[in-house]
Amino acid sequence: MHRAMPAEDLPETRFARSGDVNIAYQVLGEGPVDLLLVPGLVSHVETSHEVRGYTAFLRRLARFARLATFDKRGQGLSDRVSGAPTLEERADDVRAVMDAIGMRRAAVLGVSEGSMMSAYFAAAHPERASHLVLYGGMPKMPRSDDYPIGFEPDRHIVEWGTGAFITTYVAPSWAADPDLSRLAARFERHSCSPGNFHALAKMNIALDVRPILPDIRVPTLVLHRQTDVCVPIAMGRYYADHIPGAKFVAYPSGEHWPPAFGPDWDSMADDIEEFVTGVRAAPAQQMDRVLATVLFTDIVDSTAIAAELGDAAWRARLDEHDRIVRRLIESHRGRFIKSTGDGVLAAFDGPGRAVRCALSIEPALARLDLRVRAGLHTGEVEERGEDIAGVAVHAAARVMEKAGAGEVLVSRVVADLVAGAGLSFAERGDAELKGIGTWRLLAATM
Repeated sequence: MHRAMPAEDLPETRFARSGDVNIAYQVLGEGPVDLLLVPGLVSHVETSHEVRGYTAFLRRLARFARLATFDKRGQGLSDRVSGAPTLEERADDVRAVMDAIGMRRAAVLGVSEGSMMSAYFAAAHPERASHLVLYGGMPKMPRSDDYPIGFEPDRHIVEWGTGAFITTYVAPSWAADPDLSRLAARFERHSCSPGNFHALAKMNIALDVRPILPDIRVPTLVLHRQTDVCVPIAMGRYYADHIPGAKFVAYPSGEHWPPAFGPDWDSMADDIEEFVTGVRAAPAQQMDRVLATVLFTDIVDSTAIAAELGDAAWRARLDEHDRIVRRLIESHRGRFIKSTGDGVLAAFDGPGRAVRCALSIEPALARLDLRVRAGLHTGEVEERGEDIAGVAVHAAARVMEKAGAGEVLVSRVVADLVAGAGLSFAERGDAELKGIGTWRLLAATM
């Protein structure tokens, strides 16, 4: 099932004042360049993070830029307005967001319907736009004698708020998944009301930025997918053919939303980074991935014990704790990864040995008058030198957090893998693990 990213991991929503209208925006990253993302017709700065891959896409861009994204007036969390805003009013909103953040000049990334607004902004305010990047965009929507690549007049007329617009045009693969279909409907409703949508659609049908394209003098990159069913690639090529010096990059597959389903979204971010900064990101370091059982331990009430003993005595006891636990891990053919301050992280190539090691730790620490809790999970981990990372590591830590003093908790996966190994498990029921979801946990005994 699709799950939203935890709220504490998301950027904070703020508001910029544009005349008498409040514009909702979010900022990620710290530079060294500024990048402003102008969204398309479906926009909500908070609900967007529920779309699989969206937050990761923004964070990838934020690796090289201070990235801002916002809801246009009349959409998302920005103020609703009567009628449909003009391009000039929307350009004022862009400047208001930039001023609120302190962006003197920024690269502008216009997505889909937001490409028209972005092209206008770059032409009208070149002193504020350092670069222009247009993804999946169109300079004009309806077909005409001099624009045969346009849409039929009723192309995008759907019942707004049902998810039909997203599942028909933006992300057709969502239609086969009930959870994603519901997300599509909710996203549409959060983005704007039916009245807002039809007003915006009417305005967009009347827009035509083709006459200003030759006047754009900022460096321009046009990105498009060959299989985009929402906006045909011919519209992207029109931008590239009519903006002086524009560079065009076509991606062979994927749906209209780049972070949601495109297998090449990271390459797209690389292309944007190279265009804006002049430097292409170095390939990510290759990491070995292995299946392992991860063990986390934690000393119960460590803060109170430290306060009672004093720094020197507590340090000595911690050192002895680490020596004992390390010896036990190694005797069970495990790998001591690191001390976590008042516990340890270890990895094992066999889940049975991992559980037996965890069960042996508290008895071995009895003479130190320390109680511990432990959590284990088996999954794929990334080996980064002497350290490990990955979802399995986070999962083991979350399992450990649910354990009581002297308890060894394991995930259902661990219990299933050691069936017949002479270990016993008591059901502890379902538990909500922060950032991961609801998991079935069990307490291990010999």
